[in-house]
Amino acid sequence: MDKKAPAGNPSPARPNPLPGCPMAAAFAAIGGKWKLTLLYWLAHGESHFAGLRRRGAPITPKVLTEQLRELEADGLVERVVTGPVPAPVIYRLTSYGITVLPVVESVRLWGEAHLRRTRGETATNEALGCARPIA
Repeated sequence: MDKKAPAGNPSPARPNPLPGCPMAAAFAAIGGKWKLTLLYWLAHGESHFAGLRRRGAPITPKVLTEQLRELEADGLVERVVTGPVPAPVIYRLTSYGITVLPVVESVRLWGEAHLRRTRGETATNEALGCARPIA
């Protein structure tokens, strides 16, 4: 990531670590500790950076910024500046980002089943808010 790039200009898509491998391309775009969760939250509506930070309390601001920038570079999320600096920035899914939502919902459902199978838990964590299905 080029930190000297002008603000508002997303960096070009990141390279596929295994050229020609669709799985590697998918994991490069949506893999990572928080990307699927961020996509899930944004599927339920756009959000300011501060809103995402509050919602994902365990995410450090640095990691949140990195994950959002990577999602933006891959064209899944767009960053909308709402006015002159220091105006809040809104993050929302792009039309391309919406195409990944069936994958996100499938992973969420698998995660619910995995929690029940391995820990006898149900997905009710309202703090992280990952129990609601994606419409």
